Amino acid sequence: MPDFTMPSLGADMEEGTLLEWLVRPGDTVRKGDVVAVVETTKSTIEVECFGSGTVERLLVEPGTTVPVGTPLATIATGAEARPPGPVRKPAKAPKAQAPVQAADQVHSPLVRHLAAAQGVDLTAVHGTGPGGSITRADVDHAAQARSRIRATPLARRLADVLGVDPRRVMGSGAGGTVRADDVRKAARAKTTQPTTSTAEPGPVSPAAQVSTGAERAAAMRRAIGDLMSRSKREIPHYYLSTTIDLMAADAWMRDHNRRADVAGRLIPTALLLKATALAAREVPQLNGFWQDGHFVLASAVHLGVAVALRGGGLVAPALHDADTMALADLMARLKDLTSRARSGRLRSSETSDPTLTVTSLGDQGVEAVFGVIYPPQVALVGFGRVVTRPCAVNGLIGARPTVTATLSADHRASDGAIGARFLAAVDRLLQQPETL
Repeated sequence: MPDFTMPSLGADMEEGTLLEWLVRPGDTVRKGDVVAVVETTKSTIEVECFGSGTVERLLVEPGTTVPVGTPLATIATGAEARPPGPVRKPAKAPKAQAPVQAADQVHSPLVRHLAAAQGVDLTAVHGTGPGGSITRADVDHAAQARSRIRATPLARRLADVLGVDPRRVMGSGAGGTVRADDVRKAARAKTTQPTTSTAEPGPVSPAAQVSTGAERAAAMRRAIGDLMSRSKREIPHYYLSTTIDLMAADAWMRDHNRRADVAGRLIPTALLLKATALAAREVPQLNGFWQDGHFVLASAVHLGVAVALRGGGLVAPALHDADTMALADLMARLKDLTSRARSGRLRSSETSDPTLTVTSLGDQGVEAVFGVIYPPQVALVGFGRVVTRPCAVNGLIGARPTVTATLSADHRASDGAIGARFLAAVDRLLQQPETL
């Protein structure tokens, strides 16, 4: 019987807060169905089911923060399906029959003694031992969960940034969980009211709203900064750049857009992404992960697209199978992904498996960007803004649209010759836009 566990929604994620269940015990689910909503330090993610079957038990209540890999529910498949069980409740005083139930469930006196000493209700513990028996590690984990501050990861980061003690904050989430808004209110109250005041906070002023956005951005930047610091420490980066002539691509795109309706029109970014995806398929040494001391080739090209959020910070959800998508489909998917990223409605599959990240700061006026690799990926591609430059072609000088493409790559997985071959492939593909 497989466990549905807290997924890793990025290399920088260590834990997440279950905000909401979208299924109940007894519901039939299929692989890819959205079954829960989880909050991380960066955003709120809709989590999809890893397999198909019947939801047997929900093991974690909304508002609970748990480490990545923690079982959240059990999914029964085929003949395993049984009548649904209850949602696991937080540890509390045992009922009259609890010791008998625990004895049926646990065959170790030591485990029962440890549970009693730490105030753990064994009827509320998910056993990971043989036959579902409860082990000492299960008891220790339950005791740690009880002592942990019930606060979302974003709330804890904001509390650190704002100098707020989350243990003194009244949580508004399920089970008293401290949410990010609770921390912000506590921070505002600390600066505008006496600490003994019990008055409800008044309307939030425009200045306070700006401050709130800055606080969230600061917390996200800290999370990103931690991961990027690790990346620079552990990954031997090398950098390459080239200037690509976009005359052919620009002319083809303009002709396409003249014939297409508004919804079907393209922007240069779509061509750049498709060329990158095809180049990654052609030079696969840059499309994969560095894991356990060696390079693991990805089975598909899932481009992570860096999206700047309105309140600050960024996320890089994946365009799945970007190398096989038609340009029109890629453009529509890019619009949808960007919109949902900025409104906090991404899905877990879109945040957990990018194989190569692309960042473009052309709309910010930047001519070149040399990014930091997002581990465990082994490369990052950057594009600047399209700039009209004088170029010599066939002995004649003319003004042509160009873009600077850069590559940041992991020297453990590839070298400069491979990186140069990749950028050359991107260039060649953009000279033949009709083949994209």
